[in-house]
Amino acid sequence: KNIPLFLVSGIFRPNQLFFKWYGGFYRNMLNCITWFFVQNKESVNLLKQIGLQNVELSGDTRFDRVYENAEAVKSLPLIEEFISRAPVLLAGSTWPADENLLANLTIANPNWKLILAPHEIGADHIRQIEKLFPSAIRYSALQTSLMDNQVLIIDNIGLLSSLYQYGTIAYIGGGFGTGIHNTLEAAAFGLPVIFGPRYEKFQEAKDLVARKAAISIHNEEELKNAFEHFSGQPAFGQIAKDYVKEKKGATAGILKEISKYLN
Repeated sequence: KNIPLFLVSGIFRPNQLFFKWYGGFYRNMLNCITWFFVQNKESVNLLKQIGLQNVELSGDTRFDRVYENAEAVKSLPLIEEFISRAPVLLAGSTWPADENLLANLTIANPNWKLILAPHEIGADHIRQIEKLFPSAIRYSALQTSLMDNQVLIIDNIGLLSSLYQYGTIAYIGGGFGTGIHNTLEAAAFGLPVIFGPRYEKFQEAKDLVARKAAISIHNEEELKNAFEHFSGQPAFGQIAKDYVKEKKGATAGILKEISKYLN
């Protein structure tokens, strides 16, 4: 039917089947795409090396979304009451491996608050977290009269992107599993970011590390060092925020190009 097909915010890596000597079948699939909008120069080069010229370095539309969210975020009065001007380590999308690392760091820094938003919020996992953090209270149980807890466990969904406004440093989970979760939401609010070792598939994480606005850690000692490095140094968070602002704008450019095919 000659319907145009676009790949938006694409990213390609040399180890993918498209670029293997035996990947002819998969390369042919790419011929179905009218235009490639990709995130980095490496992707442009890889596609051109296999004869595809219909490619443009356009960036990542997620930057626009997280930037807009940070600009129009709504306040959360209970969270404001909980942190009470204390510095906050905001741990988002954590898994057990992340939580085990964070436990001793929290004990060693009693003047900090930890807001922990686990990736899985099933009852068993929440109970495991409570065993690790005896000073924790669940968000669902939070009352303005009970604000002396050091740790807040977010046991519902949909809050994380708004919570970053209250963070001082962000820890992003998943880096000890299949890969880290979203770092851009934290960066958009001007938080320096710490995460585990598995981040290489994420261009934004690599960029933040290169700009020294993020640190990848492998163990508890490295977590401690990264935390101390970022503590009290807001310049690193500003670098992260500036990075998001610099990268936004992909959506408008992509829509402009796609509109040429709609007539």
